[in-house]
Amino acid sequence: MGINEIIEISKPRIVVLLVITAVTSMYAASKLVTGTSQLDYMDYLHIIVAGALASAGSSALNHYYDKDIDPKMSRTSSRPIPSGRMSPSNVLLYGLIVSCVSVIYGFFALNAVSAFFIAVGIFSYVIIYTVWLKRKNTSNIVIGGIAGSAAAWAGWAAATGSMDLLGFLVGFLVFVWTPSHFWCLAMKIKDEYAQAEVPMLPVVIGMQKTSKFILGNTLILIPFSLALVIIPDGLGLVYAIIASVSGGLMLVYHYKLTKTPTSEFAWKAYKVTAPYLTIIFVAVALDAAFHFPLI
Repeated sequence: MGINEIIEISKPRIVVLLVITAVTSMYAASKLVTGTSQLDYMDYLHIIVAGALASAGSSALNHYYDKDIDPKMSRTSSRPIPSGRMSPSNVLLYGLIVSCVSVIYGFFALNAVSAFFIAVGIFSYVIIYTVWLKRKNTSNIVIGGIAGSAAAWAGWAAATGSMDLLGFLVGFLVFVWTPSHFWCLAMKIKDEYAQAEVPMLPVVIGMQKTSKFILGNTLILIPFSLALVIIPDGLGLVYAIIASVSGGLMLVYHYKLTKTPTSEFAWKAYKVTAPYLTIIFVAVALDAAFHFPLI
């Protein structure tokens, strides 16, 4: 078991994405929520460590549970377990230890509310998505999206010690974005999911209908994202501009996807959809730093 294998089962891209959502949410809360103490670099270091451990641990548990279907998909067949580079028991042990440490670390280094949301994220990804829904229902990735929201909630709570309406809605953005993002990927590798008998949406209802679901979800995402500007003590002009432009670009590609519902164009749409989350959370942080309220 080498360092490369440990990094691979930790899914570093997901770690980076979730840490960005947590850190930007934490920063925004510290600026926007009245009465919140100013943060120092150690506060940010704590959320980075806790968030990275939680994401890495739950990803490893996902690797362990999917060890029987990963060999059936070319995208996952070279992972450490199916390729024989790591034993399932070692992956399970790593996942359990790192996941537990993340919650304990969050409790002592941050606060109980933040640690609670870290635990919610792990539970959502490992139990609700991976174990319960992934192989049984097309709603798998929709409901599983709550795991990503939990990272933002953990960051917000790390700054405030609580959860308010704006913090909840900022985190819920991840949940609303996830279907559009993941269904594009599912369209790209539909045949692999079919071979592994995983009921992702395009496998069950086809490419054309899935493309319409993606467009419909994006039509929900855009007004939801902009609603964060009109709620009391909400976000402001900087966020509104960035959210409008990035959401509009997604909408164009997802509309085009309904006209060309192929795996090739789904991949193009995925490449537009994937950066949206990072952009929108950076926009939240920038808005907090240069806040020009519209309401």
